[in-house]
Amino acid sequence: MYPANFVYERPETLEEALELLAEHRNGTKIIAGGATLVPLMKLRLATPERLIDIGGLRDLAGESQRDGHLVFGAMTRHVKIEDSANVRESFPILHDLVSQIADRQIRNMGTVGGGVAVVDPGGDWCPGLLALDGSVRCASKRGERTIAARDLFLDAYTPALEPDELLTEVRFPLPPAKSGGAHLKLQLRAGVYGVSCVSVQLTLGESGSYENVGVGVGGVGTLPVKAVVAEELLKGQEPSEELLRRAAEEVSECTEFISDIRGSSEYRKEVTKSLFRRALDIAARRAKGETVEVEYA
Repeated sequence: MYPANFVYERPETLEEALELLAEHRNGTKIIAGGATLVPLMKLRLATPERLIDIGGLRDLAGESQRDGHLVFGAMTRHVKIEDSANVRESFPILHDLVSQIADRQIRNMGTVGGGVAVVDPGGDWCPGLLALDGSVRCASKRGERTIAARDLFLDAYTPALEPDELLTEVRFPLPPAKSGGAHLKLQLRAGVYGVSCVSVQLTLGESGSYENVGVGVGGVGTLPVKAVVAEELLKGQEPSEELLRRAAEEVSECTEFISDIRGSSEYRKEVTKSLFRRALDIAARRAKGETVEVEYA
């Protein structure tokens, strides 16, 4: 399988990349790791006229804390986040998430910016960004702006970026005390798209109530979704079996579940309910200070 012909550009600076995007607004795709885009091009499901390779923009890589956020440059490789001691300690949900992306070889190439901007229906980053109420920064020759996760995902493989905009940062608010999170995914075998994945981030009140809960779901439909009704149902409530059952039902109704070779829509709903309840339990235990390891396929 070979992609259609295209023009290849490799800018050496962010300014040069933005100039190219401004000049060639239509028919242009950004390539970073290429984990999703290259297979789509080989299948002729994506046929860009021009590729702008931002792999050389080292200023867009790295981890920092600014303005109350954990910030990753768009070109930060998955493996760098997986190996980050700060992420493992302060954001175990992100360590769970990135450690379940494909395999180590892919994680050496793939980037957090690509994982978000491509809006792959089966991807892991988008549900995590939704659960954590994260955001992205993007730039163009016209300036910079921030887009909240809830406004970023328009359709499969379609982010809310203008043709001349480049995603430069992915941002996650620093959690308050007594917070914890978890990301779980069911795969039929290691390294393939999951049947479903669920991200849960929460903060516990003094009595153990759910002071705040974020839930993101992916792999079950054409878009990652935020399970808003389930979040509101849990907020301020004490844990109980009936509450958890109702919340799981709401999570299983948060979007239109699809059927494909990985499973029927009804199977996906049952899997998602189970993943949600397990992720909620792990997140709560971590919020209480317990160290909980997630086993990865």
